Amino acid sequence: MAISITDQAADQINEMMQDETEGVRLRFGIKGGGCSGLSYSLGFEYDINEELDKKYELNGIPVVIFSQDIPIIEGTTIDFKQNMMGGGFSIDNPNAMVSCGCGSSFKAEGRQGTPENC
Repeated sequence: MAISITDQAADQINEMMQDETEGVRLRFGIKGGGCSGLSYSLGFEYDINEELDKKYELNGIPVVIFSQDIPIIEGTTIDFKQNMMGGGFSIDNPNAMVSCGCGSSFKAEGRQGTPENC
Protein backbone atom coordinates (compact mmCIF):
# COMPACT_ATOMS: atom_id res chain seq x y z
CA MET A 1 0.00 0.00 0.00
CA ALA A 2 1.19 3.47 -0.79
CA ILE A 3 -0.16 4.99 2.43
CA SER A 4 -1.88 4.00 5.67
CA ILE A 5 -4.74 5.55 7.61
CA THR A 6 -4.90 5.17 11.40
CA ASP A 7 -8.09 4.12 13.18
CA GLN A 8 -8.53 7.67 14.55
CA ALA A 9 -8.23 9.20 11.06
CA ALA A 10 -10.56 6.57 9.57
CA ASP A 11 -13.21 7.36 12.20
CA GLN A 12 -13.00 11.07 11.41
CA ILE A 13 -13.03 10.53 7.63
CA ASN A 14 -16.02 8.18 7.88
CA GLU A 15 -17.89 10.79 9.90
CA MET A 16 -17.12 13.45 7.27
CA MET A 17 -18.08 11.14 4.39
CA GLN A 18 -21.58 10.58 5.82
CA ASP A 19 -22.62 13.95 4.37
CA GLU A 20 -21.33 13.04 0.88
CA THR A 21 -23.16 11.17 -1.85
CA GLU A 22 -22.48 7.57 -2.78
CA GLY A 23 -19.36 6.87 -4.81
CA VAL A 24 -17.17 9.43 -3.06
CA ARG A 25 -13.52 8.58 -2.36
CA LEU A 26 -10.85 10.27 -0.29
CA ARG A 27 -8.25 11.79 -2.61
CA PHE A 28 -4.77 12.13 -1.17
CA GLY A 29 -1.81 13.59 -3.01
CA ILE A 30 0.63 16.43 -3.38
CA LYS A 31 0.67 19.76 -5.16
CA GLY A 32 3.23 22.49 -5.69
CA GLY A 33 3.23 25.24 -3.12
CA GLY A 34 3.79 25.89 0.54
CA CYS A 35 6.93 27.30 2.11
CA SER A 36 8.91 24.08 1.57
CA GLY A 37 7.94 23.55 -2.08
CA LEU A 38 5.22 20.89 -1.91
CA SER A 39 2.03 20.57 0.09
CA TYR A 40 -0.43 17.79 0.75
CA SER A 41 -3.85 17.62 -0.83
CA LEU A 42 -6.63 15.86 1.06
CA GLY A 43 -10.26 16.00 -0.02
CA PHE A 44 -13.20 14.14 -1.50
CA GLU A 45 -13.32 12.96 -5.12
CA TYR A 46 -16.10 11.68 -7.34
CA ASP A 47 -14.33 11.67 -10.72
CA ILE A 48 -11.69 8.95 -11.04
CA ASN A 49 -9.38 8.68 -14.04
CA GLU A 50 -8.89 4.94 -14.47
CA GLU A 51 -5.63 5.47 -16.40
CA LEU A 52 -3.96 7.99 -14.07
CA ASP A 53 -5.36 7.18 -10.62
CA LYS A 54 -4.77 4.23 -8.30
CA LYS A 55 -7.66 3.10 -6.10
CA TYR A 56 -7.24 1.56 -2.64
CA GLU A 57 -9.38 0.49 0.29
CA LEU A 58 -7.52 1.57 3.44
CA ASN A 59 -8.94 0.96 6.91
CA GLY A 60 -12.43 0.90 5.41
CA ILE A 61 -11.93 4.14 3.46
CA PRO A 62 -12.07 4.21 -0.35
CA VAL A 63 -8.97 6.16 -1.42
CA VAL A 64 -7.69 7.43 -4.75
CA ILE A 65 -4.14 8.64 -5.43
CA PHE A 66 -2.71 10.14 -8.62
CA SER A 67 -0.16 7.56 -9.82
CA GLN A 68 2.66 10.10 -10.18
CA ASP A 69 2.36 11.07 -6.50
CA ILE A 70 2.90 7.54 -5.18
CA PRO A 71 6.75 7.54 -5.12
CA ILE A 72 6.73 10.77 -3.07
CA ILE A 73 4.09 9.66 -0.56
CA GLU A 74 4.98 5.96 -0.33
CA GLY A 75 4.88 4.90 3.33
CA THR A 76 2.95 7.97 4.50
CA THR A 77 0.61 7.67 7.49
CA ILE A 78 -2.47 9.85 7.87
CA ASP A 79 -3.55 10.30 11.49
CA PHE A 80 -6.10 12.43 13.34
CA LYS A 81 -5.23 14.01 16.66
CA GLN A 82 -7.57 15.69 19.09
CA ASN A 83 -6.36 18.23 21.66
CA MET A 84 -7.69 21.13 23.72
CA MET A 85 -7.58 23.43 20.68
CA GLY A 86 -9.66 21.03 18.56
CA GLY A 87 -8.48 18.38 16.19
CA GLY A 88 -6.80 17.94 12.88
CA PHE A 89 -5.17 15.53 10.49
CA SER A 90 -1.44 14.95 10.70
CA ILE A 91 0.64 13.47 7.91
CA ASP A 92 3.86 11.56 8.55
CA ASN A 93 5.78 11.14 5.28
CA PRO A 94 9.10 9.26 5.55
CA ASN A 95 10.12 10.71 2.16
CA ALA A 96 9.96 14.32 3.33
CA MET A 97 13.50 15.69 3.56
CA VAL A 98 12.42 19.06 4.96
CA SER A 99 9.10 19.92 6.59
CA CYS A 100 7.69 23.35 7.25
CA GLY A 101 6.86 24.59 10.72
CA CYS A 102 3.20 24.73 9.74
CA GLY A 103 3.29 20.96 9.11
CA SER A 104 1.47 21.11 5.79
CA SER A 105 4.33 21.54 3.34
CA PHE A 106 7.52 19.61 2.67
CA LYS A 107 10.36 18.99 0.25
CA ALA A 108 11.04 15.54 -1.17
CA GLU A 109 14.23 14.35 -2.83
CA GLY A 110 14.21 15.05 -6.56
CA ARG A 111 10.92 16.99 -6.48
CA GLN A 112 10.37 20.66 -5.91
CA GLY A 113 7.38 22.92 -6.18
CA THR A 114 7.19 26.66 -6.11
CA PRO A 115 7.87 27.91 -2.57
CA GLU A 116 5.26 30.23 -1.11
CA ASN A 117 4.60 31.52 2.35
CA CYS A 118 2.77 29.27 4.81
